Amino acid sequence: MAKTRTKYVCQNCGRQTPRYMGRCPSCGEFNTMVEEVEEVSRGGKASSRTAPGLPRSAPQRLSEVSAEVGDRLFVPIEEFSRVLGGGIVPGSIVLLGGEPGIGKSTLVLQLCALLALELGTVLYVSGEESARQIKMRADRLGLQSENLYLLTETNLGSIFEHVNELSPRILVIDSIQTTYTEDSESSPGSVTQVRECASRLQGLAKYSGISVFLIGHVTKEGSIAGPRVLEHIVDTVLYLEGDQLQSFRLLRSAKNRFGATSEAGVFEMQQSGMVEVSNPSEAFLAERVINAPGSAIAITMEGTRPLLVELQALTSPTSFGNPRRTPNGVDFNRLLLISAVLSKRVGLKLHEQDIFVNVIGGLKVDEPASDLAMAVAMASSYYDTPVPADLAMVGEIGLSGELRNVSQLAMRLNEASKLGFLRVIVPKMRRAVEGVPPNLELIQARSVADALRHAVPRD
Repeated sequence: MAKTRTKYVCQNCGRQTPRYMGRCPSCGEFNTMVEEVEEVSRGGKASSRTAPGLPRSAPQRLSEVSAEVGDRLFVPIEEFSRVLGGGIVPGSIVLLGGEPGIGKSTLVLQLCALLALELGTVLYVSGEESARQIKMRADRLGLQSENLYLLTETNLGSIFEHVNELSPRILVIDSIQTTYTEDSESSPGSVTQVRECASRLQGLAKYSGISVFLIGHVTKEGSIAGPRVLEHIVDTVLYLEGDQLQSFRLLRSAKNRFGATSEAGVFEMQQSGMVEVSNPSEAFLAERVINAPGSAIAITMEGTRPLLVELQALTSPTSFGNPRRTPNGVDFNRLLLISAVLSKRVGLKLHEQDIFVNVIGGLKVDEPASDLAMAVAMASSYYDTPVPADLAMVGEIGLSGELRNVSQLAMRLNEASKLGFLRVIVPKMRRAVEGVPPNLELIQARSVADALRHAVPRD
């Protein structure tokens, strides 16, 4: 007969300790250790259970294992398919995380309705909303599908029974934090419950070939287990990012066993739901004010896609002893580095200026190739001189003020040419770049000071 054992589990990082601790020794969070009880067999090991109805595993010879890869399932949403790596792999388990209200359920419901038309039976399990609420959202989005089934259930055992009856091609769990199994006495949303439910869903996906989508919440308090606890269990981890005050959303991949993790899909939240943005650069530059001081266009890369974004900077004389450095969408340390280079190598007196940098559209730009655009925007605001409207720029800035080359320059230049830019400032190149549009003028600069003479002309 199995006996019980008490342990304390951090609800933020999953650290287990035999006694209560006010502060987790791993993540440093306070008051996150929660008492949980698990069953232990006579041998002293925690009892393990597999999902019901699944066969037991058996060892195979390496030479007997089939290496054939099945075709991916077609995804009607092109931006979603791009992030997944070209479609859904049968038997895979995908985790979609994001802040509350960012649009996770809306995006997945749209995906399920389209997949039900293409593939057949799709089961959408909701533990937070009733079937009527989901139906109201579907009507607002204009979604209709006879093969899309809704289920409001949080008991994992009952969910498996319905899966055996329907045999869906796609299974969606919204959300994994509300799902629980009766074999564990922990409360729903705890690290133990989330890990146990995800493990059994993983077994279901691998043995049955059903593709499983898990929706997980990310909270700042850490009171419930977030998606980071599940990253080692699932095959793909996706994050839906964006500012709730902005309409654009970015779908990024943090882990993908079947594709690249550098891709990003761009969506726009509208009344009709999440709408794909086929040309993100044009959308981000649609409201650009021409000949405005403090504005510069950077050519960045999101995976294999070139993206043109507008960086705005504002420098203002400070009335305090310590000037402010306020970034929005760029790294704070990168802002400090570039402002220091401009002060030391170019001679801008930024030590007496408050500096504000913003990326238009609620985007986050982490690529060093946007350094030059940030520096030009700051210098343009400092001199109160606008940057020419037909000029874009790309380049990484070193501590000596030099400009360093970036990768995939030809793709960046072609994207700039498509959007009507006639000149691009690039770092000094040792050899010519192939595939440059003939109508695009390349301005090569060795240093940031040299680039400023072209970008911020002064009489």
